[in-house]
Amino acid sequence: MKKSIFLGTLAVAGLAAGFASAQTMADVQARGTLKCGSNEGLAGFAAPDANGNWQGFDVSLCRAIAAAVLGDAQAVEFVPLTSQTRFTALAAGEVDVLVRNSTWTFSRDTDLGLDFVGVNYYDGQGFMVRTDLGVSSATELDGATVCIQTGTTTELNLADFFRVNNISYEPVPVATNAEGQQQYLAGACDVYTTDVSGLAATRATFENASEHVILPEIVSKEPLGPAVRHGDSEWGDVVRWTLYALMNAEEYGVTSANVRELASAPTNNPEINRLLGTEGELGAMMGLSNDWAVNVIASVGNYGEIFESNIGENTPIGLARGLNALWTDGGLQYPMPFR
Repeated sequence: MKKSIFLGTLAVAGLAAGFASAQTMADVQARGTLKCGSNEGLAGFAAPDANGNWQGFDVSLCRAIAAAVLGDAQAVEFVPLTSQTRFTALAAGEVDVLVRNSTWTFSRDTDLGLDFVGVNYYDGQGFMVRTDLGVSSATELDGATVCIQTGTTTELNLADFFRVNNISYEPVPVATNAEGQQQYLAGACDVYTTDVSGLAATRATFENASEHVILPEIVSKEPLGPAVRHGDSEWGDVVRWTLYALMNAEEYGVTSANVRELASAPTNNPEINRLLGTEGELGAMMGLSNDWAVNVIASVGNYGEIFESNIGENTPIGLARGLNALWTDGGLQYPMPFR
């Protein structure tokens, strides 16, 4: 009952915020900065470096949006949000967009009054254990203690998995990934469960990463993506097409290194021309300059560049493209066309 009241309250808040803030882009432009709801610290995805500069896969999308709207990828105020506060902060208008490894689900899209405008990372929930536990499959975890973040989709997924496999577990609730990591390393739980990308990012920070293994089972679908409030479709368009611009750029070989040259004159590819604004007036349709995508790609690179530099196989996170490869390479990333 408490959960239903909580969700209902969020839905009302989201609806009110949607009507009150139906001009998010105008607010962002007047303010001169984008308020981006971010993870409070997840290596490779969103975390401040030693100098306090935010870096990561999700951070790059925030900067891309700022480059599209403000022409300045650095004009971003990152607002760290926990799994419990992220949706209320967006619904209340405390942030303009949420880019925080959040799963697109039915209830979040409807009852919470949010709009997920795309998927920037296809993920799934997994399990991490110490190698000395001697476990090679999640089906061997009967009776295990499991650290799990509250306020996330992983709670229900965990219960479903153990129920289906007729095994038991003892949950160890944690509020943040940092707390989960601390509890797991301290031995307060046998298992840490979250999205596989989060497990990989967390393990990469361990002093002895090789002593921990991510089990092979993927027990859920976790399409992660940016979210905006209901009631502001114009702003949703900007965030959505910024994401698609990054993916289309990779598909057509437009990179941070060659985008300025390609934008200097029309090419023989109409799709590239429309993307870069040398043909047509697509930018004006969203209230942006015609070279908005040029600013985006020049600032952060294309989707592939962002992936490889932050979380790819040659980084400490070590994630393969997998489902996040473009459709032309057997993946699920299928950006909508610029026409």
